[in-house]
Amino acid sequence: MTAAAWLFPDWPAPCSVHAAVTTRQGPGVSAPPFDRFNLGLRSGDRAEAVVANRSALHEVLGLPSKPRWLHQVHGTVVAELGPLPGEHEPQADAAVSHVPGTVLAILTADCLPVLFCTDDGRQIGAAHAGWKGLAHGVLETTVEQMQVAPQRMMAWLGPCIGQASYEIDAPVREVFVQEDAAASAYFSQTRQGHWLCDLAGLARYRLARMGLTQIYGGGFDTRTDERFYSYRRDGAKSGRFASLVWLEG
Repeated sequence: MTAAAWLFPDWPAPCSVHAAVTTRQGPGVSAPPFDRFNLGLRSGDRAEAVVANRSALHEVLGLPSKPRWLHQVHGTVVAELGPLPGEHEPQADAAVSHVPGTVLAILTADCLPVLFCTDDGRQIGAAHAGWKGLAHGVLETTVEQMQVAPQRMMAWLGPCIGQASYEIDAPVREVFVQEDAAASAYFSQTRQGHWLCDLAGLARYRLARMGLTQIYGGGFDTRTDERFYSYRRDGAKSGRFASLVWLEG
């Protein structure tokens, strides 16, 4: 396994919790422009290539079961999952589990993946937080569904688009600022009606507001880091990379 093909979260998770992030440099078979480790079935790549890549992911990482992929729609629904067989992908943008052997997976290409676990290593969670999901509470809903005091949880912020690369317009900023005026600190105006948005910073702020004190990760920019797929950089040519968290089986 080539180290450059993977990113392993730098968080002090209990030994029963494991996590990894894929890059486009993994052991995949996707052809250009998706070369080569695209894991998104809805990104325009050949389905057989994505299926082969997902199989390689399972094998190379030695996962205890197949990842529980989601049909992500930029919403706030949280699915409670176990290591069930089959190819069903629930329509949700986050998932939680307390069942050993379960592998949760989030697909992104600029949106923010957030991984969670409890300090006793008995529960995990994963959320897909683009600006819509973040603004409407996907992280809060995920934390609430885990039914553990926030002080007993830790979160890791995965690769997403960085503030310097993410210009948004006034309606996006207003969604956050109208809900909480303090969110304005995470926007930097570039020109009339446009701001640079710190997506990871907003997530960190909202998690801390809930009472989480153990928040790790951040510091990525998928648009400038070509290890990762980026919709802002590549448009329809962009594949998807995965952020995974699992409980020992």
